[in-house]
Amino acid sequence: MTKVIAITGKGGTGKTAVAALLIRYLTKQGKFLLAVDADADTNLPETLGCEDVKTIGDAKEYLQAEITKPRPDNPDMNKESVLKSKVYEIIEEMPGFDLLVMGRPEGSGCYCYVNNLLRGIMDKLIVNYDVVIIDAEAGLEHFSRKIIRDIDDLIVVTDASRRGFRTAERIHELVDELDSNVGGIHVIANKVTDANREKLTQLAGDLKLDLIGLIPLDPKIEEMDIGGIPLFNISENSVAVVEIEKIAKKLGF
Repeated sequence: MTKVIAITGKGGTGKTAVAALLIRYLTKQGKFLLAVDADADTNLPETLGCEDVKTIGDAKEYLQAEITKPRPDNPDMNKESVLKSKVYEIIEEMPGFDLLVMGRPEGSGCYCYVNNLLRGIMDKLIVNYDVVIIDAEAGLEHFSRKIIRDIDDLIVVTDASRRGFRTAERIHELVDELDSNVGGIHVIANKVTDANREKLTQLAGDLKLDLIGLIPLDPKIEEMDIGGIPLFNISENSVAVVEIEKIAKKLGF
């Protein structure tokens, strides 16, 4: 049965790095995995070592244009089949996992009909994988549209600050307001130091947040980011890698 994990959090918290490290760990455990970049900034592909990717946004634009064309030669064009074929063209096959980038259509107009088709396609697609990891936007836009309907675990990544934890609390509230089909909501504190570890644990308890990990500040990640080196190449003795393994086990892996 496919396990779907979405990772969200405001910019600068290291959300995408956490997603990449979790993908790295699970693929090394032999899981057949689909990585979905649902963030408009589209940083996950570079972090995973994949560049120049096509997006679902491109496919949606293509289908939107096809829908509006007069088609006397083929009035019964199967629009779902057209979009499905485009989605499968866009999937990047990487060593150990597949990558799908959502992106956004640039054209004007309403994409509601195309989104409805995409929901059905995504439902059929994700069951082919052991795990789906979604690098999501902080605003949970893709959840509110219900492009991906069912989430087993939603992870909110926060920095080591009270304000960051308050953001995690608001995201928790937003999920409840959207009546989303989310199984569990968890928090990971990133870039943690020895000086603030105990205080952050206490803060999470005060806010009644399920804190499943405190990832230490790891200079290796910053060095790799500046150098444009994919996080898949990080060493096994990285303190962040060690903590990600603990987090994955708490998630049932």
